[in-house]
Amino acid sequence: MNIIDKQQVVVRFSGDSGDGMQLAGNIFSTISATIGNDISTFPDYPADIRAPQGSLTGVSGFQVHVGANKVFTPGDKCDVLVAMNAAALKTQYQFARPTACIIIDIDCFKASDLEKATFKTDNPIEELGIKQDVIAAPITQMVKDCLADTGMDNKSVLKCRNMFALGLVCWLFNRDLKLAETFLREKFAKKPQLAEANIKVLLAGYDYGHNTHASVYHTYRVETKNAVPGKYMDISGNKATAYGLIAAAEKAGLQLFLGSYPITPATDILHELSKHKSLGVITVQCEDEISGCATAIGASFAGALAVTSTSGPGICLKSEAMNLAVITELPLVIVDVQRGGPSTGLPTKSEQTDLLQVLFGRNGESPMPVLAATSPTQCFDAAYMASKIALEYMTPVVLLTDAFVANGSGAWRLPELENYPTILPPYVSSEMKDSYTPYQRNSKGARYWAIPGQEGFMHILGGLEKDGNTGAISTNPDNHDKMCRIRAQKVANIEVPDVQVEGCVDDADLLIVGFGGTYGHLYSAMQEMCQHGERVALAHFSYLNPLPKNTEEVLKKYKKVVVAEQNLGQFAAYLKMKIAGFDPYQFNEVKGQPFVVSELVEAFEKILSNKK
Repeated sequence: MNIIDKQQVVVRFSGDSGDGMQLAGNIFSTISATIGNDISTFPDYPADIRAPQGSLTGVSGFQVHVGANKVFTPGDKCDVLVAMNAAALKTQYQFARPTACIIIDIDCFKASDLEKATFKTDNPIEELGIKQDVIAAPITQMVKDCLADTGMDNKSVLKCRNMFALGLVCWLFNRDLKLAETFLREKFAKKPQLAEANIKVLLAGYDYGHNTHASVYHTYRVETKNAVPGKYMDISGNKATAYGLIAAAEKAGLQLFLGSYPITPATDILHELSKHKSLGVITVQCEDEISGCATAIGASFAGALAVTSTSGPGICLKSEAMNLAVITELPLVIVDVQRGGPSTGLPTKSEQTDLLQVLFGRNGESPMPVLAATSPTQCFDAAYMASKIALEYMTPVVLLTDAFVANGSGAWRLPELENYPTILPPYVSSEMKDSYTPYQRNSKGARYWAIPGQEGFMHILGGLEKDGNTGAISTNPDNHDKMCRIRAQKVANIEVPDVQVEGCVDDADLLIVGFGGTYGHLYSAMQEMCQHGERVALAHFSYLNPLPKNTEEVLKKYKKVVVAEQNLGQFAAYLKMKIAGFDPYQFNEVKGQPFVVSELVEAFEKILSNKK
């Protein structure tokens, strides 16, 4: 059988929420990242705790884009679709290319399964108009046969079906199963019998593909090209955020504290940090969002690198406590993993709809730096820099990610911490002893930080306005005006990198502008248009408040500018407020799904052809 080398491939695993599609996808992406492929993943799961088995609303998907070179998105359409039941095929076929290979568990396409999936005939392949290669394997029955001598109950046996599908996909792409075996033994280290059962099924799936020549014509291989030497791992955005916070605490010589309340899709940050007590990390799962933020402020006052994590609904509840951190000028990192709203909205889906809330959603003059991570792997750097700003400028900082970035993953090269910038909080000096007041400031405008218990540095902080000189409570109008301006100027003075322009930097006919987690899709759209001979550039923002100093220069340089975002125009409105005369085109979606590159290209080409 021929092996065809491919530059990139997209695989989508789909099935019931209990079918383990996220695990199968994670293992396949981990194998790919470990051998040096670049990856981008998109877990797409329902909000239902457990929808009825075989129902359309209960389908869970995991898409992974594997490339020999750099990949920027999980892909618009997949080259291989795994559908573990009829409902999965019905809902997920729309994501398959016309040439895609489709793998189904034929045992889950009985009359009752077809009825649940609302098929009108007994031939779903024909009904959906599927004309490509379909591997219809009796997966359920083969898994039962494979594990018949293990003594496992039927429910446990059926939970191993995902490993058969994974083994079949690994055969299709000539993957080494030893990496998957290691992954499973580590994951089920406390249940070795379960690990060996999954490995047995994994090998059976691989052997089925090999022995039956399941793909009639050929298998595939994605060889790594131009990999930078180093150790790599497949890492999710939430895990990278947690690691970035740990790294910043270590660099600053501080203990890391997280006060949090579980909320989709941010909870994994709490889960991950709770595993690292050996590194001095303290995590507290609080009774609500308000106390999560308040405990973090207390930890900050006590001298820790303090963090609280949440999503949009939690930001609403934390806003009063966030304001307390503003007026007390205590360092605090607020991680907002954005999801679809309003209210509980779309808990498991992704949007960029919290921007104006984190910029302005508080009472009074309450300026706060805001950063946005651009990819799962970049979450590490974003968390590190958010911590650095919070500690060096004595201010709360918001780090925006989103469900797509947080749950997605990429191939991450483990960094060398010595290459990261130092973090130097503005601690009080011995010369200030016995004369210290809490709002004495350094050249950056940051107040000096005295840790409670330091002899000679007794002070009081609180939510009431204080005199800038004495630190005593003050209602003096001139003092309040002065303190508001000082807090605003401190944030405005924060030094952030210039926004970089990519693509046709000097002569673009269209500049695409975005922020945060849409980078990969916007970059891919720009790249595709440039390959077609169009003059297009991209300016993508990670630092939102303060904006980079060259923002106005960049945005006014080009003939046409389009701001693309997953909301109804919040970033565009913010830029209009900041830059006089700026009137861009806009591309806005609030679908709870990542951008589709082909749709972006079509929309941007229409703007280019617009003669206005």
